[in-house]
Amino acid sequence: MNRRQRLLGIATATLGCLSVLLPAPAAAANLTAVTPTDQAIVPGGPQTNSIGGTPASVKDHPFIIAGLRQGGTRPQGQTCTGSVVAPRKILIAAHCKAADGEKSFLYGLDDLNAGGGTRIGVVSYDIHPKYVNFDQGYDVAVVTTDADIPVPGGQYAKVATSADTELNKPGKSGLGLGYGKKNHNDSPANVELHKFTLPIVQGISCNGVGAGFKDATMICSGYSDGHVTILPGDSGGPLIVDGKVVGVASWSRSDFKWYSVYGRLNNDMGDWVKEKIGAPQNPEKFSLGVTPSSLKAEPGNYVSATVTSKPGKDGTEKVDLTATGLPDGAKATFQPASINSGDSAKVTIEVPAGTAEKDYAVTISGKGTTDTATANLTLTVGDGGPQPGELQVSVSPGSGTTQPGFFSNVKVSATGGTGMITLSAAGQGLPFAPFFTPKTISSGGSSTMQVVAPFQRGTYPVTVTATDSAGKTATATYTLTVQ
Repeated sequence: MNRRQRLLGIATATLGCLSVLLPAPAAAANLTAVTPTDQAIVPGGPQTNSIGGTPASVKDHPFIIAGLRQGGTRPQGQTCTGSVVAPRKILIAAHCKAADGEKSFLYGLDDLNAGGGTRIGVVSYDIHPKYVNFDQGYDVAVVTTDADIPVPGGQYAKVATSADTELNKPGKSGLGLGYGKKNHNDSPANVELHKFTLPIVQGISCNGVGAGFKDATMICSGYSDGHVTILPGDSGGPLIVDGKVVGVASWSRSDFKWYSVYGRLNNDMGDWVKEKIGAPQNPEKFSLGVTPSSLKAEPGNYVSATVTSKPGKDGTEKVDLTATGLPDGAKATFQPASINSGDSAKVTIEVPAGTAEKDYAVTISGKGTTDTATANLTLTVGDGGPQPGELQVSVSPGSGTTQPGFFSNVKVSATGGTGMITLSAAGQGLPFAPFFTPKTISSGGSSTMQVVAPFQRGTYPVTVTATDSAGKTATATYTLTVQ
C-alpha cells in the first residue's frame, strides 16, 4: 500500500466518524462547472478524496511541460500543464490563456521547486476559432514559444486526429499527467509532476453540471466520486490513450469530487491542432549531438557516450564519425563507425595510464556527403581542471536571492587567457542582458555584474562568458532566485 492509499484510508475513516455531524454533500445539479486552473476555488469543508495519482518523471514523459503565469497563486506561478508537440509548439487548453498574468513555461523538472529547468517565453497563444468558453467545447490551444524546447531526441507528444476514431471509446483507459494540486486543499502546496489513470466512460455520466456535456468536443473520464481526478493546476494536461494525446484537461464539477472532462482531439479539433503544428521542418544541414556532453575517466580506464544525429533538408545521408582533441595516446572507437543521419552510435574513449589529469575539449565530427557537423564533448581525466595559462572565469557569490524587478550585484573575476578579456552574460527569462562595470578586464582583474531580476518568481541560471583577444572562451554560472 503506497502513501497516497494510506492517507486516503485514514481520511475516509475520519469521515465515517464525522458522518453523523455533517450535512449531506450538495447535489451535482447545485454545483457549477469549473476549469482546473490555479484560479479555481474548491468549496470549503472536509476534503477527504485523494487525487489518486503517483509521482512521475519528465525522463519517462519528456514532452510534458509546466505552464506558469505572473502572479499565479501556486508555487512558481504554476497554472496549467502542457504537452510539447514540436520544437516551439505546446498543446494546452484554450482556457489557460484567460488566466491573468504574463504566461511562460518551465521545462525539464519533476519538481518545479527544485530549481533549474529551462524557462520558455510565449510568442503567440492560438486558441481554437470555435472556442467561446470551456463548457461550450473546443477547449484547445497551441502555443508558439520564443525558443526551442530541449525535448531529448525529438520525443514530442503525438496528437490524435479525426483518423483515430476509437481512442475515446468507453471502456478504454487513459494516462493523465499534470503539475496540479495533489489534494483538494493544496496543503502542502506541491508542484511535482504526477500521473494517474482514468477510465473513459459514457458521456451521459458527465451531464447535469454547467452547460452540459458535449460528446462531439469532450471526453468523459474518471469516477463519479472523483477519487482519482484532475485538480487545479492540471488544466491543459494530456490524456494519453494508445500512445496519443486524445484529450486536454478541460473542466470538472466545482468541488472536483466528480468526473474529469477533457477536450476531445480525435475529431476536427485534433485536425486543427495538426494544422497549427505544421509539417516538421528539417534544418538546412544534418547535425550531431553527444549524450552526456561531459565524461570523467581515470588514467588507464575507458568511458562511453552516445552520438546522435538529425538529418538535414536533403534527407538521410551516410556520416563517417571521428574524434579529435583526445589526450595523447587515447583512442576513440565508434560502434558503428558510419551511420545514416537520424541514427546514433556509441563512442568509447580509452585513456592510457599516465595521462595528464586535466579537462580535454574533444570534438566529435561527422563527415557526410553534403557537409561536416560537429559536437563538443568535455573529457575530464582524474581530478581534471584547466592547465596553467588557460582562460578561467568565476563568479562570487555563485547564487543570490532578490525580489522581482530588483538588481543583484555579482563579482566576476577572470584569469589566464591572451590579452584583454571581454565579459558578457545571458539567461532565459531575463528582462535585460546583465550589465558589467567594466565590461573589459585584464587577466587577474574583476568586474561587477548587475542582473535585473525578472518579474516572474522562480530560479534563473545566468551564464557568464569571458572571451580573450584570441577568441578563446570560458564560462561560469550564477543562479538567481526571485522570491
